[in-house]
Amino acid sequence: MAHHHHHKHDHTDTDIDWAEMASLLESQAELFTPLYERALGWLAKEVTEPGLIVDAGSGPGVISCLFAEVFEGARIVAVDGSAPLLERAADRAARHGAADRFGTLVGELPEVLDELEYPADLLWASRSVHHLGDQSAALAAYARRLAPGGTLAVMEGGLPARFLPRDIGIGRPGLQARVDAVEDEWFTRMRAELPGAVAHTEDWQALLTAAGLHHARSRTFLLDLPAPVTDRARAYVVATLGRVRERLADGLDAEDRATLDRLLDPDDAASLHHRPDVFVLAAHTVHTAVRPV
Repeated sequence: MAHHHHHKHDHTDTDIDWAEMASLLESQAELFTPLYERALGWLAKEVTEPGLIVDAGSGPGVISCLFAEVFEGARIVAVDGSAPLLERAADRAARHGAADRFGTLVGELPEVLDELEYPADLLWASRSVHHLGDQSAALAAYARRLAPGGTLAVMEGGLPARFLPRDIGIGRPGLQARVDAVEDEWFTRMRAELPGAVAHTEDWQALLTAAGLHHARSRTFLLDLPAPVTDRARAYVVATLGRVRERLADGLDAEDRATLDRLLDPDDAASLHHRPDVFVLAAHTVHTAVRPV
């Protein structure tokens, strides 16, 4: 879930400091690598031998470097509004032996794409378009940066991640469903507070078609890490629900806040740190469309 992109505006609870989240973004993207590998494997069948791949809203570059592995002849450009995240992306590319065909571009999306030297054969945007005020205008700008026959691939939507059974033996059953509702409210506020925010029906195939692209289609990819999870997956769950407790707990009732506190307390035997029933199950959807030749 490599986000991506940050707009400066008056500080509210929807502000996100992407650079501060760098290590979390990186570890999360690494955990989700099996899902991304399946998505990129599917794209490799759709897009033959691209010369230039642009990762718009690349974050720390985990997916950018996967593109370098899957498309061995392609040049990769990671684009993001955060210079510290792009430094991580470049370092990762060097560690993976792809530095000679890996570049970065820092600036505000989508405008910064006008600085690209060549049109993209594949432009990828992973869970970053929803951080742009006018998503439809952003997709149209992305489409203009495609070469004829080039593909725009947008990862947006899917299903909320699940980490725990419905009844965890403490508190009221269904905690994650209630957390999802609070997160949905936060997401709506975040979108409304973006500069130039425009409300759109989140029909991504229709939005891609409105951007002048053809052959819009969608496919969903699953991450299934069953219990008992690895230490890395457990740490991701702890970090994710820790952020919920920190930012969103005011939207939950006292009982649910108390349950979250127990889940996050390493000294509690019922916490995420010790539970044998923690898992990670998530579904992300990729929407693609092609620029007419």
